[in-house]
Amino acid sequence: MNAARLAFYVAIGLAGLAFILGALRAARRSRTMRWPTPIELLIGLVTDFFDTLGIGSFAPTTAIYKLRRLVPDELIPGTLIVGHTPASIAEALIFVTAILVDPLLLVAAVGAAAAGAWLGAGVVARLPRRAIQFTMGAALLIAGTVFTAINMKILPGGGTAMSLVGWKFALAVGINFILGSLMSAGIGMYAPCMITLALLGMHPIAAFPIMMGSCALLQPTASLRFFQTGRFAWGPSLGLAFGGVVGVLIAAYIVKSLPLEWLRWLVIVVIAYAAFAMLRSAARADS
Repeated sequence: MNAARLAFYVAIGLAGLAFILGALRAARRSRTMRWPTPIELLIGLVTDFFDTLGIGSFAPTTAIYKLRRLVPDELIPGTLIVGHTPASIAEALIFVTAILVDPLLLVAAVGAAAAGAWLGAGVVARLPRRAIQFTMGAALLIAGTVFTAINMKILPGGGTAMSLVGWKFALAVGINFILGSLMSAGIGMYAPCMITLALLGMHPIAAFPIMMGSCALLQPTASLRFFQTGRFAWGPSLGLAFGGVVGVLIAAYIVKSLPLEWLRWLVIVVIAYAAFAMLRSAARADS
């Protein structure tokens, strides 16, 4: 194991430990802490199952929360970040081991995403409800547009490279910093990260350890901010955490692959409705 890959594992381990300690401290302080319901566990299992296969989890989870009115809009970003963290760590450990991507690019991109998440979470924690509703609505529209472009074969399929050098390396790292900051507002990074790397000539499979490694480090980092502010929902977060890890293991070791095009069309329809509902809530005078 080279030094860069070892540094990655150490960073993920420390981030995971910080996440657990932060969650325990937040639970002791909280008056709203509760265990998840069966439906909240099922949401975690299903969304992270498809997340492991490359669908992404933030947009589908947001859509489900909005459709079923399970989480107040202003708590959705924190709930997504906190709840999907354990599954993201599991995905990263599985895919970084299985796929040999350039370790220097991996460490640089992951570190940039974590730095962006720390800054972004601090901003999101102070945003008013309406600003979060507009942001989430716009994020859902962007996600639906990206999914549509992927299904219609408009976006590129990628090249064959497993590493980047020069300006391409710097651009990938810089964009990952931006994507990390946007994740704190509930904007998932899987699709934009995969598209960025494809445009730069990387093999599509190379995106998996980079985007999953980024989430595995940035989400515990951002979660510490949300633990401090309490702007997340305990039951749904724990449902995502416990159910999500099960979904990851099923997808990675049992199912492994599915024909996802038709599922993505279904997700597009659900996301479009949720985006409309979120923006409508933001536009109401009494929201």
